[in-house]
Amino acid sequence: MTIRSTGQSWALDIALAQGGFDALHPEAKGTMEQLGHDHTDFDKVFALVKSGAMLPKAWATVAAQAEERAAHHEKNGFPRTASDLYERASVMWGRAQYSIFDAADPRKAALRKRTNHCVERLGALRDGRVRRVVLDFEGKEIFALLHLPAGAVQNAPAVILGPGMDMIKEDYIHAAERYYTSRGMVALSIEGPGQGESRARGLTVDLGNYERAISRYVDYLALLPEVDPARIGMFGISMSGYWGSRAAATDRRLAALAAFEAVTGDFHTIFERAQPTFKNNYMYMAGYEDEDAFDRDLAADMPLGDLVEQITCPVLFGIGEFDELTPLDQALASFERVRAPKELRVYEDEFHPLGGVAAEIFRFGAEWLQRALDGELAEPGRDVRHYVHRDGRTTDGTAHPAWWQGTKRS
Repeated sequence: MTIRSTGQSWALDIALAQGGFDALHPEAKGTMEQLGHDHTDFDKVFALVKSGAMLPKAWATVAAQAEERAAHHEKNGFPRTASDLYERASVMWGRAQYSIFDAADPRKAALRKRTNHCVERLGALRDGRVRRVVLDFEGKEIFALLHLPAGAVQNAPAVILGPGMDMIKEDYIHAAERYYTSRGMVALSIEGPGQGESRARGLTVDLGNYERAISRYVDYLALLPEVDPARIGMFGISMSGYWGSRAAATDRRLAALAAFEAVTGDFHTIFERAQPTFKNNYMYMAGYEDEDAFDRDLAADMPLGDLVEQITCPVLFGIGEFDELTPLDQALASFERVRAPKELRVYEDEFHPLGGVAAEIFRFGAEWLQRALDGELAEPGRDVRHYVHRDGRTTDGTAHPAWWQGTKRS
């Protein structure tokens, strides 16, 4: 636990008690629905929560209800209904274990076991189109879920679905089916070093091993008969927009990157000004208990800086005007450094979760990636910018907020 987290835990508890999840992440329910959470489940959970300590129990309580109904429908011969409920249960079991920052805590392992059971059942009920993947990686293991289209498919484009730091591979089951496999694309939702099962098995994140894990996943996809190895891209949100940017700069096999809410700034904002849970979680992911050592050994070297100049594939970035983890002027400055064909969308009045436009960005990101992987959007010098107004209008040619009155921050 960081010093700031210990001192401010009471404030986070008050925010949860008074305003629920929205007090911490405005409009995030829209994003959570894209990650497989039904809004009724979400409301049930937060009706039970008055402090952060109550979150694991609340998530587990409602997850058990969904799993019980899933088993009922499976027993009575309604496989699609059952699989949908198993999906809802799996993301809630996964969310329950997130708030436990101790890989050795037996409750974390028990909650993971329930998550795995639900994924196993929904995979079986969906004719094996959701498959568990375990890969050797630098003496340990990394974990993913492979999502395949219905019917036979060969040499199809594939997209790696990268989770944010507080996400797991199961969070993409819903989006993989809705936006990728339904379009004939293969999807691989991943956990990198420091996340989910990878962290539980002792694999922590350092400065460079996450992008090496992405390369390991590219190795795996490139050998599948269902996948065209020349058409592998990545969709990332939050920290996976950062990790995806690092991977695109170091692995030329990534043919396109769509990154929303990517942390592309100074990292002082996310670790010292934003909610202290972000730094708590990243220290857990990296295996640090000494905050000073974490700041010195890892955090100080994390900003992307000029690394983005090495990206050669088409990239799409989208960010909220008031993203609390990356100040907009820093996101714009990072985008300016990109030399590859690029596109940027800034969403008016949106915060980090991009909850008000979540359905749009998940759909648009998938469609953009499909076009990019089909060879479009790669013309040299491509530089497309949009400022997306809250009222539905879009200003083309610039991503600077209208109220900046044409000025640019240096």
